Amino acid sequence: MRYLIGIDAAKAKNDIAIFNSDMGLVRKPFTVSQSQSDIQKLAKSFAAIDGDVRAVVESTGRYHLPIVEQLSKERIFVSVVNPKLIKQFGDNSLRNVKNDPADAKKICRYGILNWDSLREYTNMDELRTQLQLYNSQFEFFTSQKVSVKSNLIALLDMTYPGINQLFNSPVRPDGSEKWVDYAELFWHVDCVRSLSLHAFSEKYRHFCEKQGYHFQQSKCESLYASAQDLIAVFPKNAQYKALVKMAIGNLKEVITHVETLRAAMNEIASQLPEYPVVMEMKGVGPSLGPQLMAEIGDPMRFKHREALTAFAGVDPGVNQSGTLNQGSNSASKTGNPRLRHTLFKIMEVLIKLHPEEDKVYQFMDKKRSEGKPYLVYMTAGANKFLRIYYGKTREYLHALEADKETNE
Repeated sequence: MRYLIGIDAAKAKNDIAIFNSDMGLVRKPFTVSQSQSDIQKLAKSFAAIDGDVRAVVESTGRYHLPIVEQLSKERIFVSVVNPKLIKQFGDNSLRNVKNDPADAKKICRYGILNWDSLREYTNMDELRTQLQLYNSQFEFFTSQKVSVKSNLIALLDMTYPGINQLFNSPVRPDGSEKWVDYAELFWHVDCVRSLSLHAFSEKYRHFCEKQGYHFQQSKCESLYASAQDLIAVFPKNAQYKALVKMAIGNLKEVITHVETLRAAMNEIASQLPEYPVVMEMKGVGPSLGPQLMAEIGDPMRFKHREALTAFAGVDPGVNQSGTLNQGSNSASKTGNPRLRHTLFKIMEVLIKLHPEEDKVYQFMDKKRSEGKPYLVYMTAGANKFLRIYYGKTREYLHALEADKETNE
């Protein structure tokens, strides 16, 4: 007899239902806490069941991880399922019941009907979960960086208007930018105007030497001349200086967090088997590569490439009914929004680099030349990129598995 355990995980508790293969409710839904002792007792009770036992847990971002990790350690077959699949799964009922015990029973019904296609949670999934967690924090601090930088620019527009547009130097590997370092020293136009050109030149030269920037006398003279005609709304005093310095300090702190997370993600991603083949793809680098791998997860869990494009929400929609068969539909956008965002950034890199030999770029360029709107050719490019990603990574992983079996 088969037994399916449906688990609806929450922050402090887990609601559990148990069905047999005949869709019979073995035990009335019950609740256990997220404590280690309760989950260990639960795992032992599952192990004592006479039959083939599998547990299905709805993915909740992070609340499902404690019980999944503990059950997996106790060698219980655990499968983590996308909540979208559970939500779309039919109950064969007109009643719309939404509570935790009902959700646990719904997960049971889903698990029984999809028994053979359930994928077991593995140790490698733990590493992928860690990478995904880092990526969520990376996205959070990146958004904070944008916000803090905008705040700094708004403050400097009152003391040194347009200072963020004075330099075109690229962002350094550590995330620092020349205009931010310059603003830390020359935070007000009067910091420049109060000096003679010679005095400013010497001070700017010292700044460049200290920060490791290339000094150009012509650039120095340009900065001095432009400062003469600027209007500062705020006066040069200690109060406004403290505000600007505080904003610069906040920005540098956030940049440190972002770059630390970026390096850590690349280190974690390098431990995954598909890392080498992913990093060889055009448009992917040490930043976007780990982000992409974090959100896709194990490519082997997708049975076909259409499943991956659907997961990302870049699959073409379908609108067909009777004699109506609409040929052009927008993307579903029902998948992972963070993955779509990463894919669009990769497409933007391809457009910027325009590698003529790359198939994804060729495809997008063709769509653009046909006059397709931005979202259309970007989504189409993301779809093609994922199909190639699916084929390359699975082929590589299958080859690794074959080599492993040969060596054994």
